[in-house]
Amino acid sequence: MRYMCLVAVLVAVLFAAVSARAQDGAAVYKAHCASCHDSGAIRVPPKSALQAMSIPQVLAALESGPMKPVGDTLTPRQRYAVTLYLSAAAPKATPVPASAYCAAGAKAFRFSARGGNWTGWSTDATNSRFQDAGGLTASDVPKLKLKWAFGLGNETDARSQPAVADGRIFFATQSGDVYSLDAASGCIQWTTKINGDIRSAVAIGKMGRGRQAAVFFGVGQDAYALDAATGKQLWKTHVSDHFASFMTAAPLPHKGVVYVGVSSFEEALGPLPGYQCCTFRGSVLALEAATGKVLWRTYTITDPPQATGKNKAGVQMYGPSGAAVWSTPTFDEKRNIVYVATGDNYSHPATDTSDAVLALDAKTGKLLWSRQLTAGDTFTNACSIPGNANCPAPAGPDFDFGQPAILVTLPGGRRALAIAQKSGIAYGIDPDNKGAVLWQTRVGKGSSLGGSEWGSASDGRNFYVAVSDIGFKGIVMDKTTAQGYRLVPNPKQGGGLFALDLKTGEKIWSAAPADVCGERVACSPAQSQAVTAIPGVVFSGSDDGHLRAYSTADGKILWDVDTARKYTTVNGQPAEGGSLDGPGPVVADGMVFVSSGYGQWGGAAGNVLLAFSVDGK
Repeated sequence: MRYMCLVAVLVAVLFAAVSARAQDGAAVYKAHCASCHDSGAIRVPPKSALQAMSIPQVLAALESGPMKPVGDTLTPRQRYAVTLYLSAAAPKATPVPASAYCAAGAKAFRFSARGGNWTGWSTDATNSRFQDAGGLTASDVPKLKLKWAFGLGNETDARSQPAVADGRIFFATQSGDVYSLDAASGCIQWTTKINGDIRSAVAIGKMGRGRQAAVFFGVGQDAYALDAATGKQLWKTHVSDHFASFMTAAPLPHKGVVYVGVSSFEEALGPLPGYQCCTFRGSVLALEAATGKVLWRTYTITDPPQATGKNKAGVQMYGPSGAAVWSTPTFDEKRNIVYVATGDNYSHPATDTSDAVLALDAKTGKLLWSRQLTAGDTFTNACSIPGNANCPAPAGPDFDFGQPAILVTLPGGRRALAIAQKSGIAYGIDPDNKGAVLWQTRVGKGSSLGGSEWGSASDGRNFYVAVSDIGFKGIVMDKTTAQGYRLVPNPKQGGGLFALDLKTGEKIWSAAPADVCGERVACSPAQSQAVTAIPGVVFSGSDDGHLRAYSTADGKILWDVDTARKYTTVNGQPAEGGSLDGPGPVVADGMVFVSSGYGQWGGAAGNVLLAFSVDGK
């Protein structure tokens, strides 16, 4: 579809006056898009973010992506016009030079289960995000320097966390490019183009009992497996029929089965006046790693949505809906259970499985128990726009779980699931007593984009939680860069890192947010990015573009690098860092890998993958 869209756009460009189309596009944007994207509503990408997208990205969003309900109301001419208007300033693609590829005769990839790999969202199925065999010590960290940078192409958000195994690094771009690189040098071993937006982190795992390994990831409504040695597609499995479905969570490969969670962008469609909200239900699937065959599927909401009445604009409403799975499942070897965390409901009636941790039988998918931590949280993006008819009443606070629960063993042998929420509260719950709350500790104020966002970490002693609590000064017309309306983050609001005792939830220490924004636009101290830990050190990225390493003893900063700058890349692509948000840093082979750039919510766009080592440049 994406290539067909591109051909159609190129034909339109060749046989029509671009200036006239752009003029028409401005009118289409004003009539059909501005009410949302120029509103300054939280969680609605501003016009500046749309203008950084390429032609195929914009058109794909209108024809098959998040904005399909709007695109369906437009004629082909209108879609082409608004696409040309928005993408007129987008950077053009730069050819990749032959020097970017590894030399012939490179050692073939052979996957092993040796220590030191980082194979998915975490180093293990407990989702601890703790690396104790990565070849990097606390004394090494202050010596880290940039070793190489890799340009991600025409991207505004570096969403896909890499995986590292046996000297190779695997990652994807939102535009659908999947790469295998030599971890030491950044040269390209292979690259494969996928038709669709890749928002999930990638995971590496065995196909079955043999040595063959695969790269697993999600694209829209499909899960994929590529041969890790060659990049050849092994299978593709359709995991959801709902048009708004997509996957943000990294799959979890485990003993011949791949567990995937399904989320959606339907929540973002609420502001559309005529949209019949809402019909999506989150789900978890178990797929056979060798073939992609669906072994079981469990919906996070048992009952399918039904008509519930009309809103004040006379539009038919549906429910229950929502409870998306935004994060990677966690596996419990002792009890053979899969744990997943869910998001909010999109429409009434509210369910008891939203904003919850669910325990599923790993063999059958049967729901064993659910522990809800915020009740009655029913929300869509319409609630950010005063008077919008599609905001459910009463509306909830939008306190999704955007991160997985971490399974830990406490002193004395008792176990816990540690997880933090957008509410600003961190929890310890008992996996052996149906999720009974062991402790809860407030670390942030909480908000729609606040509290703790993408991921926490644990070294088995402490629970490390970063706080977003991003704030905004307002929305302005950016006249200096002609990028239209944009949200302006508050440079004095948000951020912070906490170490909590795993047994009690007691605060061991806290590190205040840094104050480095100065006069920079698109700068916030919010620490939304997932946290990563090694013995003695916690890494936490910030929306101000800085990646910092903190001492686990007292929270003091050991290392601080500003990633928000331009880079000379090993693949010859123009690249610039920006905000650090979403998936976090990865530690393996004595190196730290992190993607920089996140143009959403007023953040600084970027398109680079960075590698740091003690023997850097």
